[in-house]
Amino acid sequence: MLSNIRIVLVQTFHPGNIGATARAMKTMGLTELILVNPRAFPDEEATRLAAGATDVLENARCVGSLEEAVIDCVQVVGASARLRSLPLPHFDEPDEMAQQVIENAAHAPVALVFGRERSGLTNDEIRCCTHHVSIPANPEYGILNLSQAVQILAYEVHRAWRKQDGSDFTYQRPLEATPPSREQFIYFQEHLARLMQQSGFLTQPHARTEEQLQALFARAQPSRKELSLLRGLLSAFETHQPKS
Repeated sequence: MLSNIRIVLVQTFHPGNIGATARAMKTMGLTELILVNPRAFPDEEATRLAAGATDVLENARCVGSLEEAVIDCVQVVGASARLRSLPLPHFDEPDEMAQQVIENAAHAPVALVFGRERSGLTNDEIRCCTHHVSIPANPEYGILNLSQAVQILAYEVHRAWRKQDGSDFTYQRPLEATPPSREQFIYFQEHLARLMQQSGFLTQPHARTEEQLQALFARAQPSRKELSLLRGLLSAFETHQPKS
């Protein structure tokens, strides 16, 4: 089940941080590392700072976009200290995030996403996430090194996993309650946007309106079955649109 939890690093500048992240992951039983457009990888500095976690580095995948890294995930948690205008579901405490991640990872892939060393994740990248988590720290100096942030969240995930009754969970989410993958959610968003245009609800680009609706459904966290029902409802409306 821990193998369903992936760490995603976006445009990491210092290769040493990739190695330190691999070490932080391995200490907590995590093995799935995905790198989105790293500046330098493979790199000797990454290998040196991995300090025995070179197997995590050797199995790491490099991809061209965050969307590609998380497209099959049912939950994507973006780590960021900054407040965002997009009202995604937010975890104030990492342990609350970890508990939900563990429940979802029992059935499908999930991702913890970390941004650039200096600037973190962009707003567009946050929009690729289903949730947002912050690490409580000294308000006068809350700056964490990238690998430190990974270590803290990885520890919380491993702690939540250990608290379960053995490797077989006493709580099993019903199959119909499984969250949709990122890809399924994107198809729904595109379908909704298309119908809003066709119906005349949007007569010109209204990015903010679409963002607010996307955030609404993200907060609602519909299951795959519920999302399928919504897609069916949209299809029915689409079928009965008057012909122009």
